[in-house]
Amino acid sequence: MKNVLYILRLIWRAQPKALMRGTTLAVLVLAAGVGLLGLSGWFITAAGAAGLAGVGIAFNVFQPSAGVRLLALGRTAARYGERLLTHDATLKSLTDIRVNLLRGVLGLPFTRLGKLRGAETLNRLIADVDALDGIALRLFIPAVSAVLIYAGAFALLSWLSAPVLAAWVVLSFTLGVAAALWWTSRRALAPSRRAEKALQAFRIRLIDMLRARDDLLVYGHLTDQGASVAEAEARLRANLDDTDHVERRAGVALSATATISAGGALWLGGSLAHQGAIAPAAAALGFFAAMGMSETVVPVRRGLAELGRILDAARNVRRLLPEDKAPHPKRPARRDEAVALRMENICFRHAGALRPVLEGFALSVEPGETVALTGPSGSGKSTVLALAARLIRPESGRVVLSGTDLATLPAAQLRAALTYLPQRSTLLGNSFFDVLTLADPALTEERASDVLEAMALASVVAARGGLHAPLRENGAGLSGGEQRRLVLARAVLRRPGLLLLDEPTEGLDRATADTVLAGLRRILPEATILTASHRRAERDWAERIIQMH
Repeated sequence: MKNVLYILRLIWRAQPKALMRGTTLAVLVLAAGVGLLGLSGWFITAAGAAGLAGVGIAFNVFQPSAGVRLLALGRTAARYGERLLTHDATLKSLTDIRVNLLRGVLGLPFTRLGKLRGAETLNRLIADVDALDGIALRLFIPAVSAVLIYAGAFALLSWLSAPVLAAWVVLSFTLGVAAALWWTSRRALAPSRRAEKALQAFRIRLIDMLRARDDLLVYGHLTDQGASVAEAEARLRANLDDTDHVERRAGVALSATATISAGGALWLGGSLAHQGAIAPAAAALGFFAAMGMSETVVPVRRGLAELGRILDAARNVRRLLPEDKAPHPKRPARRDEAVALRMENICFRHAGALRPVLEGFALSVEPGETVALTGPSGSGKSTVLALAARLIRPESGRVVLSGTDLATLPAAQLRAALTYLPQRSTLLGNSFFDVLTLADPALTEERASDVLEAMALASVVAARGGLHAPLRENGAGLSGGEQRRLVLARAVLRRPGLLLLDEPTEGLDRATADTVLAGLRRILPEATILTASHRRAERDWAERIIQMH
C-alpha cells in the first residue's frame, strides 16, 4: 500500500484546497442522507404515536417536514458540489502526474528506451494513470467520510436516544462492513489485475490490427488478427464478470450487515421504549440511521473491487516517476567553435553479453573533419555513435568532447553541441514545416526551403502541396528515402558542432545520395561529422575511413 499512499500524497499535494472542500462536502452528503432517513423515520413514528394518543392535532408537523426538505435539498446541492470539486481536482492532479511520468520515461537509459514498444508503452501508461483516480475518489475520500459519519452518528444517537443503542448501531455496522470489505479486497485482487492486463492486450492487438491492416490483408492474416482481438476481448469480459461477481456478493454481505444492524436496533430500541427509557420516536432513530449508513460503503466497495488494478498501477507509475522534479535547465547559447571528439581505451559490452562489442577502442576526430566508420554488422559502429552521444556509457575508458569529459558535461550543453541521427527515426508533425520546427522552433519558411533543397526534397514537397501540406502519421505516404531525407533535414537544422549519422543515405540511389551528402556539407561547412557507413557513396564522401572489426 505504500505506493498507493505515495500517489495519494501527490494527488492531494497538487490540489489540497479543492480536495479538502470536496471531502467536506462528501461528509455533508452522507450526513444529510443518514439524517434524512433518520428524521423521516422519527417524523413518521412520532406522528403515528401522537395520533394514537389522541394528541395529533397538537403535533407540530411543520418543523420536521421543513427539516426533511432542507436535508433533501442540501444533500442534492452538496452532492453536485462534491462531484464537481473532487473529480475536477483529481483529474488536474493526474494531469501533473502524467506529465511527470512522461518526463520520467524520457529519462530512462537509452538501452531501456530502445526496448520499449511505442504503442504498448503509451497504452500502459495511459491505463495506469486512469486507474489512479480510484485512490482518491473511491478509496480515500469515501473512507474518511464514512469514519467521520460513524463517529458523528454515535455522538448524535447517544444524545437523542440512548448510548447503548448508538453503540449497537455503529459497532455492528462497522464490524460487518469491515469484514465484507476485507473479503472483497482479497477475492477481487486477482480478477481485477487480470482484467486490466486483458484490457491492455485488447487495446494493443486492436491498434496493431488497425495500423497494419493493409499488410495483414495482403498476407492473408487479417482474419487471424481479428480472431486474436476477439479472444482478448472475451478474456477481458470474463475477468470483468468475475470482478462484478465479487462486488455483487459483497453487496449482498453489506445488505445483510445493514439488515442485521437495523433489525437489532429496532429490537433494542423497542425494548428501551417498552421500559420507558426512551420515547418510541427516539427508538426509531436507531433503526433508520442504520439503514441510512449503508450508503457510506458503496464507493469503497467499488474501489476495493478494483484494488488489484489500482495497486499495480500505483507501483508502475511510482517506478517511472522522476525523483527530482526540478525544472530543466535552459539551453545554453550555441557556441561557434567547432567540436572535436576523442575516445580513449573504450570498453563496452551489452547487458548479458559475454564478449565486449568494443575493447581498448580509441578514436580521434579533428574539428571540421568528416570520418566514416565501416565494417560488418555487429562490429560496433552504431555503438561508437551512441557512446559519443552519451546515450550509453562505457564500462571503462573516456569520451572527450571539445576537451571536456563527456561524463561531466551538462545534458543541455551536450544536446546543444551535437545531434545524433539513428537508423530509425520518427517524424512528428502535421506538415513538412511542423516536422522541421521540432529542430528549430524559430524556423522561417525561407530557411526551411533552403534545407529541403539541400536534401533534394524541394520537388517532393512542392508536388505534395508545399511546406504546409498535411502529412499522415509518422510520414506515412512518403517513400523510405523521402522520410530519410526529411529526418536528415531536421537534424541539419539544429546546426550542431558534431553531427553523428548512422547510415544517413540508406534507401537512396547513388545520384540522390551524392546530392544529399554534398548539400549536407554545404549547410554545415564547419561541422565535425562522424558516420556509420555501409554504402560506397558515404565512404567516398568522407575525408577519412576507420575500419571496424
